[in-house]
Amino acid sequence: MRRRRLLVLCPYPYDVAAGQRLKFEQYYDDWRVAGWDVDVAPFMDPSLWRILYERGHLAAKIFGVARGYLRRLRDLFRVPRYDLVYVHMYVTPLGTSIAERQTRFLARRLVFDVEDNVMAHVTRVNRDHPNPLLRFLRGSGKYRYLIRVADHVVTSSEALNERCEAINQRGACTYISSSVNADRFTPAYRYSNDDIVTIGWTGTFSSRPYLNLLRGVLQKLATERRFRLRVIGNFDYALPGVDLEVVRWSAQREIEDLQHIDIGLYPLPVDEWVSGKSGLKAIQYMMMAIPCVATEVGTTPQIIRDGENGLLVRSEDEWLVALRQLLDDPEMRRRLGEAARRDAVAKYSTNVIATKYRQVLSSVMDS
Repeated sequence: MRRRRLLVLCPYPYDVAAGQRLKFEQYYDDWRVAGWDVDVAPFMDPSLWRILYERGHLAAKIFGVARGYLRRLRDLFRVPRYDLVYVHMYVTPLGTSIAERQTRFLARRLVFDVEDNVMAHVTRVNRDHPNPLLRFLRGSGKYRYLIRVADHVVTSSEALNERCEAINQRGACTYISSSVNADRFTPAYRYSNDDIVTIGWTGTFSSRPYLNLLRGVLQKLATERRFRLRVIGNFDYALPGVDLEVVRWSAQREIEDLQHIDIGLYPLPVDEWVSGKSGLKAIQYMMMAIPCVATEVGTTPQIIRDGENGLLVRSEDEWLVALRQLLDDPEMRRRLGEAARRDAVAKYSTNVIATKYRQVLSSVMDS
């Protein structure tokens, strides 16, 4: 049987962004085994990614974006050669949906992978932004267009999947959770108060505002209990009054850095956009057998069973109560962490999720 050709159009280089790395990027080899020749075309190159969230470098960022648009122009000429085009988030990041419309016109078949409730997020940012040019550049029309015209839409939560089903002209949408390789994400099973207990959070510059939701909670907790806060990310961070350790994320040290966390934090705002989030951080902590405390919103109640494999909270007072309990009780951390690992392996491992992606690709080709 003839091997089929698949082109992935995505924002970021390979193996750097969690939204790609712990979703579809893990399955390229599986797709190849299933008969696909996979080519990947990121908008950003590694040099732009390295400075994207750094202060300054304006000229380099402008040139990096320009290079991205030139690559996309080249990609448009390639699109008709492929049996299927897999678009993650957008074809180009700014302006109108013209690049997305050209891609849809040229593509034989198109799958659109959307994470978070991006339309609600963009609408909220634009509504509050005073600059009309930036409101235009951040328009949400490209996302809605791709959701509507794609042959199939892959979503990051059940709530987002329902919204996309109402928009997609075929009603062809599938919720596929973020996933983690259980053989790679191996727990350290740290459940002791012999040494200082480490509370941890992992994320990027774009998700730093969610960590900031807990600044007051962590500062108050530091006046009552002894603990260390480990922040794993791609930015600098300061929190006066808290024993803080900032770790620069790297693929090589990712597992080791997570293994030094005893309690995982997953704070989220309670709003419409969060209902589209996949719960990736919670799944990472669970796979590492780290008891997680998460805001009870969006997908977290589907992933975490309060008091069984993690803790769910709504208010600052509940955050404080949950963190005090886990700091004081290593046996509770063990019970929740071990249950979390079992659930993560059963529901969110790459071995389980791989089948869902193959089914989507097959259904598009058979339709």
